[in-house]
Amino acid sequence: LTSSKIPFPVKKVPKLTIKTKQPHLHLPVTPPPPTIPKPLSSHGELQSALNHLRSADPLLSTIINTFPSPQFSTNITPFFSLIKSIISQQLSNKAASSIENRFISLFQNQSSILPDAVLSFSPNHLRQVGISGPKATYIHDLSSKYANGFLSDSSILEMDDETLYEKLTSVKGIGPWSVHMFMIFTLHRPDVLPVGDLVVRRGVEKLYGLKGLPSPSQMEVLCHKWKPYRSVGSWYMYRFVEAKGVLPNPTTTLC
Repeated sequence: LTSSKIPFPVKKVPKLTIKTKQPHLHLPVTPPPPTIPKPLSSHGELQSALNHLRSADPLLSTIINTFPSPQFSTNITPFFSLIKSIISQQLSNKAASSIENRFISLFQNQSSILPDAVLSFSPNHLRQVGISGPKATYIHDLSSKYANGFLSDSSILEMDDETLYEKLTSVKGIGPWSVHMFMIFTLHRPDVLPVGDLVVRRGVEKLYGLKGLPSPSQMEVLCHKWKPYRSVGSWYMYRFVEAKGVLPNPTTTLC
């Protein structure tokens, strides 16, 4: 027997193409810029703060109903406000005001108090109007940081609270308390809690019937309910303590 081979047509087998997953390109996501809260001097903002605080804290509500509403208005520039803050450190209101007026007299008027103009006076010259040696150095450091662009009035107005705190505390002689006061009374930022301020701590102690001054961390917990208007709550702590006649010392206060 002879075997016969049946021919089959040759088929081309297509090559399998294995698709590999392309790695996703993770483009960097730019976080949105931090929002700057409306200042308390904006229309209706203070009333919103009072409504919130009355609702959030019945004890504070009693204080709010006892005293006139705070006023948050000023025409002072951030630069000059910071200089005033440096001058007034550890001084009575009367002494600070006297030295401040002598400082202003070095210039044509208050609007002429600009960084370059301040730097034109040596620290020695500033001492002649009653400013201490260290404070004269602090004022020069602040003016230099303005002159080299590290700070400016316009940039300060646009900074969020955290950035502002970091920038200002890098200036010699400006510490947390000074920054907190500046943020509340010059910029009218609504949610600043000066946890190191003795008068505000005394007010919280009296308000909640504590046995002693609350620590900064306790202040954060106790006053959390005031958010996002802790600046206003702090203002009322001053009024509360003043009314009780238990201000801890006669040095410059929030006023």
